[in-house]
Amino acid sequence: MLRFFLKRLSLLLLMLTGFSVGTTCLLLQKEWIWGGIALIGWIVSFRFALRKYRRNAQKVAFLFDAIDNGDQAFSFAERGISSSDEMVNNSLNRINKILFQAKAEVIEKEKYYELIINFVNTGIIVIDEAGYVFQTNKEALRLLGLSVFTHIKQLSRIDPKLEEVIAKIHPGEKQQVSFSNEWGMMHLLVQVSGMELQSKRVRILAINDINKELDEKEIDSWMRLTRVLTHEIMNSITPITSLSETLLSSKSAISPDINNGLQVINTTAKSLMSFVESYRKFTHIPTPSPTLFYVAPFAERLKQLTQHQKKYQNIKIEIEILQEDLIVYADENLIGQVVLNILKNSLEAIGDERTDGIIIFRAYTDKQEAVIMEVWNNGPLIPSDVMEHIFVPFFTTKEKGNGIGLSVSRQIMRLSGGSISVKSDLTSGKTCFTLSFP
Repeated sequence: MLRFFLKRLSLLLLMLTGFSVGTTCLLLQKEWIWGGIALIGWIVSFRFALRKYRRNAQKVAFLFDAIDNGDQAFSFAERGISSSDEMVNNSLNRINKILFQAKAEVIEKEKYYELIINFVNTGIIVIDEAGYVFQTNKEALRLLGLSVFTHIKQLSRIDPKLEEVIAKIHPGEKQQVSFSNEWGMMHLLVQVSGMELQSKRVRILAINDINKELDEKEIDSWMRLTRVLTHEIMNSITPITSLSETLLSSKSAISPDINNGLQVINTTAKSLMSFVESYRKFTHIPTPSPTLFYVAPFAERLKQLTQHQKKYQNIKIEIEILQEDLIVYADENLIGQVVLNILKNSLEAIGDERTDGIIIFRAYTDKQEAVIMEVWNNGPLIPSDVMEHIFVPFFTTKEKGNGIGLSVSRQIMRLSGGSISVKSDLTSGKTCFTLSFP
């Protein structure tokens, strides 16, 4: 175009310097024709370039649509086209591959981190400023008693105070909250930190079960105390027993009164040794050897063992297994001791005076896929002041009890990774012991 205008300028100069008008017009006409042809060619080239730009822009749009839709098989042709199109298509296919690989790596990392947080024993919840839940792990759902948690307003159905605490607690703070759910009374410690996620301010809540931590510390304390006491008592009694036996077996003449006194000392010492030995069970529970076992035959075997108690022929035992193929991964022998102890306590609670005594063994899986075993009995309800101490070592309401059975049961469940609890149902008038295997 610049060349065309330079030629026009030279023709005007020719006119001014003496060329004839006819000659000059002829030259101008010729140049105008060539200028028009050049202009048309420029317009055609511009439209071709614009069309090519639009086509490439459409390719880029198709590429991002394919990525958004997860269409990894989408690609552009790289053969049978012009060299420029081939270069563009090849570049777009490389971008497609890189972006899909990056997206796959992000998804893989998300699954990896989700797997990690689901294995920790602390409940984790990520909440934005509007109260929507970005992420949560299985432990948090278990502690809150929810199967799905999408907004903090759902907590109002559990306890309004719980919703208020979760909604108002700020990063850097920690607070205790208590509420009641189907598992009984829950005492949680909530700690919060803050960060920016996807251009939004979020709070990360860490939730821990205070009861569990206190129970573990309490059990450890009782175990240490019991070891010390049994050790000291046995060290003191053993010589007394040995000496009394030696004196009783000696051939020297002993008066009847002394002989009777030695007999009493020896018998009492042996009885006390046997009594102390029973306490050692609390601190010498064998390490569980977990295996998979079916609950149905397990329950039938324990039922047969319990029904041999001839003293309680008035009590009926029923089994309700809600899933026939229900399986538990635990030490069958140790869990059998726990259930047998609960069944024995249930028999004694009902007694032989009632004619409609009933014990129900029920097993099922809850919303979090934990296996639940329940033992119900229609004996007298346990008073609240007694229920608070029922799993404490050496605590008993029986005349001849030693207070070890339920404390050992709790220790076995703790070592097995499960839990044991008790509640009184005022509606049905029954007491329920619950074993939970997460």
